[in-house]
Parts: sequence; structure tokens; C-alpha cells
Amino acid sequence: MSPDNTTHTNRRALLTIAGAAGIAGISGCVGFGGNGDGGDGGGGDGDGTDGGTGGSDAPETITLGQPASLSGQWDFLQPGISQATDAAVNHINEAGGPLDAELEVARRDTAVSPQEARTVTTQLVENDDVTAIIGLFSSEINPLWDHLQELSTPVITPWPGSTFLDTRGGDKGTPEDLSDDEWVWRTVVGDTVHTSGSAAFAIEEGLDTLGVINGTTEGERSYVEGFVSAYEANGGTVAERVEVELGASSYQSALSRLFEADFDAFLMSLPQESAITALSDWSDGGYGRQPILSDTLTSQAVIDQVGSDLNGAWGATPGQSGPNYDTFEDIYSEAGDADINAWTPPAWDAVQVTALAIERAGEATPEAIQQNLGPVSGGEGTEVSTFAEGKEALANGEEINYQGAATPVNFTQHGNVFGSVSINTAQDGEFTQTSEVSAADVRSFVEEGQY
Repeated sequence: MSPDNTTHTNRRALLTIAGAAGIAGISGCVGFGGNGDGGDGGGGDGDGTDGGTGGSDAPETITLGQPASLSGQWDFLQPGISQATDAAVNHINEAGGPLDAELEVARRDTAVSPQEARTVTTQLVENDDVTAIIGLFSSEINPLWDHLQELSTPVITPWPGSTFLDTRGGDKGTPEDLSDDEWVWRTVVGDTVHTSGSAAFAIEEGLDTLGVINGTTEGERSYVEGFVSAYEANGGTVAERVEVELGASSYQSALSRLFEADFDAFLMSLPQESAITALSDWSDGGYGRQPILSDTLTSQAVIDQVGSDLNGAWGATPGQSGPNYDTFEDIYSEAGDADINAWTPPAWDAVQVTALAIERAGEATPEAIQQNLGPVSGGEGTEVSTFAEGKEALANGEEINYQGAATPVNFTQHGNVFGSVSINTAQDGEFTQTSEVSAADVRSFVEEGQY
């Protein structure tokens, strides 16, 4: 075992003792707590439906950790995630908080660097005493998979699209049994879902042959592989694929290689800065043919930099069509002026479902949260749209089924969610949603048991 995890192991032992002897109340209860009665992840009487008051050992504060892209190539997306997270926390506290405690967030910058993410997640668990982690990108999760399993702290993240997570994560449908759990959940639809939606739309549009240009990081490769898999499985053909290094001053050489092939349109999956360079080179070179853009490229900055030649280009993003999107939007808009992006509603959902898991569990430990994420997000319980509604229902002895802003948040056995896919098209100087692929249509593109 590495030195990074030694302290964590000792803390796990302390939590076990605290659950039995009530030490949580003595230790200040920052970031963990619980009454110790619900050994199966339930509430004070063991059934998980007593409303989660936590008794005399209830914590005064509960801390969630947020690894954040405060710097780096994805920092333009973070303001919306921070605002959604903070709006959710404020709403939850106004409703009395999980276990009547004050919910807090410890936010630390990773710059979406795997090495920095390893340090940050360890600091969040060891120093900040967080009970769950709300964040992490694909390019952080995949190389740190074993490290995250050793932390044994649930990661509920609005970010990752990676197909790596299609069959990894969640509680495997056995919430009472931690032995088969893999500790990662995502509240955003994965690349398999929205790339399948994008591929379905391309085929419907009669785009039978494509070129592909993508970067070398996990996120860019995963997006392309998800798209190509669904596209080829449904009759499409990839004529040429070119992979490029990021941060180049020019992509003319790569574009020349790509456009030697004959195809109807081309798919681009690059970080924003590199994509702007490549699309500007494409425009200047007069290559023509329609671009299909990966999800993060349907942003105003891209169309502002590339100009009118981008008109008609489109990209698919996770849909903003959860059953309770309007509830989220009303509260979010009062919290600040950050733009809503495809990852802001999932960030709201991640905080809501985590707080509800704590409330149902009756204790604020990583293990209790892990065991209750599935039960509060699926099944036949009372449908609730916010923590406030869920807290009331649990206090009344009811089971609950959280219905989210981004998706219904009915976690699969691997901790994934299904949702609709929005098609956003560049026209008149902005990206506008022009079509939607339903969750049912997307699901038909995904193999049974794959997700």
C-alpha cells in the first residue's frame, strides 16, 4: 500500500470505531458522522426510511469534495459547475440540510491533470474529511482507477463521458453488498449515449461516409470511439481517421492528409483551443464538407473565432431535458450569471442525489452514501425533484425516487444514466438546438448490459 493511503486506512478504522462508540460527536463531526445504528446503510432503525435524523451523534457539518477545473484547458466550463454546485448546496441547507447538518463543499483545483487529481483527491479525503467527491473528468478517472478504489469514497461526477466507465462503477445492483462496488457514479450521460445519439442523427441525415480528426487524450479518443462504434454498427463508413497532438500552431498538414479521402462530413474531437486552430485552418484552406463537432465544441467561443464558414456544423450534447430541469433552472438563475452548459444540470443532480443518500442512510459516511445512491434514485418510491421534497418524504417513512434536472437519474448497475441528446447547429453566429434524439432512440443503439 502506498504512503498516500496509509492515513486513509487509519481513518477508515476510526470511522468504524466511531460508528460503534459515538466518537463522531466528540470529534467535531466535520465531514463524517452518523449514529452507528444503520450498519446496512439504512437509518437509525436499520431500514433506511426514518428520515435520517442521525440522533445525538448527528454531525454539525458534512463536507463534500469537488476536484475542479479552475485552471487548464477546460477552465471555461467550471463557472457553471461551481454555480450549480453552490446553488444546490444553498438549496439543501435552506431545506434543513442532510441529517439537519450544514452541507459544505471543499473545492480544489486539479487543472484536469491526473497527477494533480491524485494529490487533490487524497487531500480531500485525508485533510478535508469529505464523505463524497463531486467531480473528476474521464482523463483523471481512467488512469487513477485503482487509486479511487483504494480511497473507497464515492465519486459522483457530472463530467466523464469515457466509454471506460460503461461497465465500471456503481453498486452492481446490490446496494447492501459493498464487496462488488466500484465507487464511481456519473450523473451525465456517457459518450456511449450521446455519441450514439450523434451517430444516429448523422445516419438519419444521410451522411454515410465520414472523416475523423481527434486528439490524443482519453476524452477525445473516447468520444470518437463511441461515435464510430455506433456509426459503423448502423451502416456508416469511416473513410479516414487522423490523430493529432494538442497545442499545435497549425493543423494544415493533418487536414491535408484527412481530406485526401472521400467522405460526406468530418467529425472533430479536440479541446477548444486546438479545435479553433484546426477549424480556422480548415476555413482558410477552403476544404469544405460539413463539420460534426464533439460536445465541448458547441460553444460561443468556437463560432466567434472561426466565423460564418462554420454555419451548418452541428454537435450533440447531453440533453437538458430531465423531468425537473425547470426546477433547477429557476434556482440556478438566481444564484449567479454563469452560462448553463451540458454539465451544469448534472452537477446539480450530483449534489442533490448525494444529499438524499445521506438523509436516507441516517449517517454521513462514505460507505453509507455508496449504499444509498442506488435506492434513492430508482425503484418505486415517491418521485421527488429536490432535496427538500425528498427530506420530507423520508421523514414520513416513504422510499423516494429522485428525478433529476439532466436525466431521471435512474442509475444502472454500473452507476450510469440514460437521457436524451440535443443536436446544436451553428447558424447566424451562435449554436442553437435544432433537434433532439430521445433517450429511447439512443438506448436502442446501446447493447444490453453494456451500459
